[in-house]
Amino acid sequence: MAISEQDFFEATARGEALRSKGHATRAEYDAEQKRLVVDLNTGVTIMVPVRLIECLASAQESDLTDIEITPSGLALHWDRLDADVYVPSLLQGIFGTKKWMAAQLGSAGGRASSPAKAAAARVNGAKGGRPRKQA
Repeated sequence: MAISEQDFFEATARGEALRSKGHATRAEYDAEQKRLVVDLNTGVTIMVPVRLIECLASAQESDLTDIEITPSGLALHWDRLDADVYVPSLLQGIFGTKKWMAAQLGSAGGRASSPAKAAAARVNGAKGGRPRKQA
């Protein structure tokens, strides 16, 4: 695929616009807190538990310590894991694919407990419980 000079300049402008909103200047894995810590050029520091980041959630701690910041500062790379994290996505709270994030939220919601949920479960139990699936 050939890229025209105009395409190149447009892509460069888009990259610079993204960088101006914040790019990584330092990244490290905080083993004690089990979180990724990223300093941005804007003075902002992002701290995210690695269990929330899809490509890092099941990684060994020893593999999380070797982090490369791409030259643009817009991505972080773990060579041993062949994993990448897009810094603008971290800023937006996007830690994985939509499917993976929905599964994480659904899992947390299913564990949630409240007086209303307990009462509904008691009422449902009095009726014989959840209906069986039909084949």
